[in-house]
Amino acid sequence: MIESLTLAQSSGDGIGPMLLVGIGVGLVLLLFLIVFLATRYKRCPSNRVLVIWGRGGGKQSARCYHGGGQFVWPVIEDFAYMTLEPLVIDIPLEGALSLNNIRVNVPSTFTVGISTDSVMMANAAERLLGLPPQAVREQAQDIILGQLRLVIATLSIEEINKDREKFMGLVNENVTQEINKIGLELINVNIRDITDESGYIQAIGQRAAAEAINKAKVEVAQANRDGATGEAVAQREQTVSVAKEIAASTEGEKAAEQMQRVAVADLEAKAITGEVESKRNQDIAIAERNAETAAASKRAEQSQRVQVAEAEARAVDGENTSRAEIAESNAKLAEIRAEAKRRADVAAAEAYEAILKAEREQEIARLGKEELAPQEIEKQRIEIAAEAEAEKRRREAKGEADAILLKYEAEAAGVQKVLEAKAEGYRRLMEAAANNPNVAPTLLMIEQLPELVREQVKAIQNLKIDKITVWDSGQGNSVIEGKGGGSTANFLSGMIGALPPVHELAEQAGVELPGFLGKVADTPKPKPAAPTESDSDSDKA
Repeated sequence: MIESLTLAQSSGDGIGPMLLVGIGVGLVLLLFLIVFLATRYKRCPSNRVLVIWGRGGGKQSARCYHGGGQFVWPVIEDFAYMTLEPLVIDIPLEGALSLNNIRVNVPSTFTVGISTDSVMMANAAERLLGLPPQAVREQAQDIILGQLRLVIATLSIEEINKDREKFMGLVNENVTQEINKIGLELINVNIRDITDESGYIQAIGQRAAAEAINKAKVEVAQANRDGATGEAVAQREQTVSVAKEIAASTEGEKAAEQMQRVAVADLEAKAITGEVESKRNQDIAIAERNAETAAASKRAEQSQRVQVAEAEARAVDGENTSRAEIAESNAKLAEIRAEAKRRADVAAAEAYEAILKAEREQEIARLGKEELAPQEIEKQRIEIAAEAEAEKRRREAKGEADAILLKYEAEAAGVQKVLEAKAEGYRRLMEAAANNPNVAPTLLMIEQLPELVREQVKAIQNLKIDKITVWDSGQGNSVIEGKGGGSTANFLSGMIGALPPVHELAEQAGVELPGFLGKVADTPKPKPAAPTESDSDSDKA
């Protein structure tokens, strides 16, 4: 029994140290795990952006956080920081082509930085993560140069020089839109100076100064004139009773006016001379700039090729760390540059097209003023004269038509009155002859008797008898039995007898003529007699 107790005691003494060792190892492992997990919890400073990638991917290639802290799983996730410190970029822009084909120098300073917007942080993580500040600065510089040239190509020198607010607004809008694609935001723009090699901007300032000086000189001359005029008026009022002083005052006024006119004419002549000189210098500068356009374009193309080669060299240096990401970045960078170049080319083409349209409109306006305007005036004058002549003819025709209409209306009214009067007369005649119906036709026949006689006369009025020769034997023979008379009498009575008899006409109409017109006796028709020698001679005659 003593031996069993001793064995149990010895086994218990062996378990205790092993337990302590196990507990110690567990505590060390736990402490190591805690320390390791603590080191994987990454806190993000306020001036940085924490980028975590890995663990499955998905729609977003990385998760971006600004401020706070995030746990980064070991092995399956990794992290990096992007600084939010501003980048100051100097843009030594020279020879940018403006809307009126004048190259200008616009040295400026742009301040940009990575944005804290979620979308823009993701863009920055995709395109700028791992790049040194100089590489980011060069990418932003390329984008800003392209957009600045594009903005200048859409504005004239006057707009750039005078309306700085509009110029700065367009620069902010275009540059911000493009650099946001790579996760940068525009913080500040500082345009240091705007100059041109041709001296056009300086000429504009000199012209403004000359205009101000000329205006001041004119105002001084006007003030001198007003003072001289007031002094002359005072002297005239003071010496109104003295004729000599009045004459001297008048002479002074005329002299002052003459001096004023001479001074004003001199100032106007100088102003016109300065404008002509500025215009000539501007034309010379434009011609020189056009000649330098080709050379500047070649230099720009050479510079672009050098920059592309440098960018490709930098891309090759980073292929050992992340070949896939650099390839994607290069592709997107080339796409951005191609888009910027395309926009610049489109803007240049549109600017040139606008210049051609302006020149065309100017030429059309000049032709319209010099050639088409007189023709248009002559055309309008002819149209007005033709319209006046047509209106005159319309009014004359309308007047003649109204006169003819009134004439016919008056004639119709007169005929109507006559017919109404005749109808009334006929009605009264019928009433008066109600006891003897034959009286009315007789009276109407008598009324028409002159017209009947006139118609009888028309039967022989057109007979043209220049000469009638009658051979009469003097024996008084007549072709009609029972009647005497000479051949001449028989010839005339025969001609009259050829007329339509009035009594026969009345008899055919069923009208009995009054007695004072005579009656026709019923006589037998004469038999034809044998022709005699005298008759034959008469017929021959």
